[in-house]
Amino acid sequence: MNPTLRPATIADHPAVLALNLEAEALMSPMDAARLAMLDGQSAYHRVACDGDAVVAFLIALDQGADYDSPNYQWYRQRYPRFLYIDRIAVAASHRARKLGGLLYDDLFAFARQRGFDTVAAEFYIEPFNEASSRFHARHGFVEVGTQWVAQGSKRVSLQIAAVPKG
Repeated sequence: MNPTLRPATIADHPAVLALNLEAEALMSPMDAARLAMLDGQSAYHRVACDGDAVVAFLIALDQGADYDSPNYQWYRQRYPRFLYIDRIAVAASHRARKLGGLLYDDLFAFARQRGFDTVAAEFYIEPFNEASSRFHARHGFVEVGTQWVAQGSKRVSLQIAAVPKG
């Protein structure tokens, strides 16, 4: 497989929703209206394709988005300029093919080109998402806080990574 990355289009929305649903246990639910809102607010929304099939996506917003996520709001209250990774998903059939890393590398290049110093993300620590913890550590993320979400049923590790100068 030689994946290609490209900006997401509205025609990709059904595939993005299906990928989100497949990974919903590890991130928040998203319906078509929420995706349309996120797509409209996003600074970065790209998909990874295997041929014509969308097999991964990443949505990131900058500090100026009008977004009600408590995690996004946490960063907005503390950081004047950042890119926030709202969600990333890779098809189960394509995991362990480094698509998440490919999307993160592309996002960091995007951030560098646009003068961002900080990329923000979070993952569940209760219940613990060990794979995401290792993945974010490999990409230079460090914990800067935690908070309870989903009516107190889940706790996230709030993370930031410096955008490498290049």
